Amino acid sequence: APATDIISTVEFNYSGDLLATGDKGGRVVIFQREQENKSRPHSRGEYNVYSTFQSHEPEFDYLKSLEIEEKINKIRWLPQQNAAHFLLSTNDKTIKLWKISERDKRAEGYNLKDEDGRLRDPFRITALRVPILKPMDLMVEASPRRIFANAHTYHINSISVNSDHETYLSADDLRINLWHLEITDRSFNIVDMKPANMEELAEVITAAEFHPHQCNVLVYSSSKGTVRLCDMRSSALCDRHSKFFEEPEDPSSRSFFSEIISSISDVKFSHSGRYMMTRDYLSVKVWDLNMESRPVETHQVHEYLRSKLCSLYENDCIFDKFECCWNGSDSAIMTGSYNNFFRMFDRNARRDVTLEASRENSKPRASLKPRKVCTGGKRKKDEISVDSLDFNKKILHTAWHPLENIIAVAATNNLYIFQDKVN
Repeated sequence: APATDIISTVEFNYSGDLLATGDKGGRVVIFQREQENKSRPHSRGEYNVYSTFQSHEPEFDYLKSLEIEEKINKIRWLPQQNAAHFLLSTNDKTIKLWKISERDKRAEGYNLKDEDGRLRDPFRITALRVPILKPMDLMVEASPRRIFANAHTYHINSISVNSDHETYLSADDLRINLWHLEITDRSFNIVDMKPANMEELAEVITAAEFHPHQCNVLVYSSSKGTVRLCDMRSSALCDRHSKFFEEPEDPSSRSFFSEIISSISDVKFSHSGRYMMTRDYLSVKVWDLNMESRPVETHQVHEYLRSKLCSLYENDCIFDKFECCWNGSDSAIMTGSYNNFFRMFDRNARRDVTLEASRENSKPRASLKPRKVCTGGKRKKDEISVDSLDFNKKILHTAWHPLENIIAVAATNNLYIFQDKVN
């Protein structure tokens, strides 16, 4: 059986003070950032467990004789409106809205029951008591407020909250649905790529996201390496896209694996809303929304694997779905690789670095040393040979704090949090 504690999604909330992870066992763990502490000046920035709850349970679809995994595919926070926090979590089939709230007081002095909870004999109640609130140890409670079910025939791969804060989308392999956060029993289908004859199926939806500021605009990526931008104002059914982003293929580099490695595993709008980033198997590309013909930047993530595609196809790694993320100011992007490596690209300085998330270098306040992979010829002392890379150690999920240089990196079942050195 697969390890249930393998992390399957990582997401900061809008302030960056909370960080949620979901795992294969259907659990959600929320970490909270410690506030500044006079006696421990370095404690700010440490994230400690705030709440853990079981979001999804394994289910069985008796009609289709299919097991429905409990694995959390995505978590998305809602913007905070009051003291409580809300998040959406989804497995393959069902989306849930969770409320996470704090209790640090309890009521005492009930009229109808004793302190131990037993009901009192009504004839013994001779006076009316006014219950009082007494302080108690802080409790963090997670409660499911809404369950959005039965809307997806295929596996859900994305959820995205709209900038109107009232609606959100969910996407599976062939359809995208629009939901209202208050309404669980119906959703509106806005994209349907299912062919009339399933034998003609040529491409599937791999990711979808709403624009950060324009509530009518969304994008979705496909297994064919293209991205479609849709405007819900022009038509309710977004089968006709407004923009189509595709880079023409270089015929000279065509190979048996071209189609597989061009499949887009993630698409993310920049915070500014001017750009979007797509991740395919070997590269990450930045697109200007005003230019559909080609990306404005292409960053090679692990070009040294191009010669290894045969073995990566045989061990199924070629189908791994790497995510990507922007930093708060859109000046840098991050995405994962193998051997617990992750890559960061500084868009302004046009510099890039390979870093490693591992137990060895995760001692508090230890610096991360850049890693280099050597592809052939003579290997330098500090280089790692391509043939010794561990393809079981992969970083698929990363997240960047919305305001600061703090990153969260999921390496299988370990979560690493790194931050810029201050002092």
